[in-house]
Amino acid sequence: MTQKIAIAIIHGAGTPKENFADEMIKHITDVFAKNLSINNAEQELVFEPVFWSSIFESEQTELWKRLQENSDLNYSRLRQFVIEFLADAIAYQPTALGNQNYDKVHALVATSINKLKEKAGANAPLCIISHSLGSIIASNYFYDLQFKPENMGCETVKCTSNTPIEQCETLTLFYTMGSPMALWSLRYIDFGSPITVPSPLISKFYPNMPGEWLNFYDKDDVLAFPLKEVNEAYQHAVTEDVAVNAGGVLTSWNPLSHLYYDREADVIEPIVDGLVRTWKAINLDKRHNEIKNEAMITSNNKS
Repeated sequence: MTQKIAIAIIHGAGTPKENFADEMIKHITDVFAKNLSINNAEQELVFEPVFWSSIFESEQTELWKRLQENSDLNYSRLRQFVIEFLADAIAYQPTALGNQNYDKVHALVATSINKLKEKAGANAPLCIISHSLGSIIASNYFYDLQFKPENMGCETVKCTSNTPIEQCETLTLFYTMGSPMALWSLRYIDFGSPITVPSPLISKFYPNMPGEWLNFYDKDDVLAFPLKEVNEAYQHAVTEDVAVNAGGVLTSWNPLSHLYYDREADVIEPIVDGLVRTWKAINLDKRHNEIKNEAMITSNNKS
């Protein structure tokens, strides 16, 4: 039996539809099946979308309604996106009253990873694909697990069991798209510290697992920045900053490119390459060891 890969997709700021990840999942699955070339390759990937904006959706809709009511505002679509981005970012942050929304969002991430555990196994390698503010959520979530467990809220702790995948021990691949993480680094002295990818404990489960963190950004996306130059820690943590041209004729040359990473071939293909390498590193090594053990048993029986 092969070991499946667990994949969580965390959307960015704004209010996407609940099926926001469907198109990306199809693109990844199709290219993965083509590149791996085994029977039923699509079954080797287990996906779980993290629809965290549902926590803020009703209040955000009401805010936008109030702000545009009786107002003659230009750039309505772009303005709505900016308001949604800022509203989500502000609502997510801990307040003087505690970290209620921070905890609610992270509890949803924890619940999603628990679902991946049920479908892919407690030791499944974990891949995180995150967009925009979703990359900040993912970074904060795994940073708390790796370095600051005291920052985890009560609800998040309740939703996190003591299995390797849920404790971030099998985090293997991290993909950030249109990430404003460089801006968030201003909150910390010397621009802060990134998470460790792959997990320092990955070798307990998969000794030959290199892992990677690819950061995709579009030069026309004013919210996205390269990360390797933030500081020396990010230089070592991020495998590569990958410049792409996201969007179509009407969007690839302007800030609206921020919304279109999930359908860009220059994003999908490197992600699939990482998934294929990971699957082979796990399952081919596993099969090699099984054959080796079978040969040793046969040899011992003959002697």
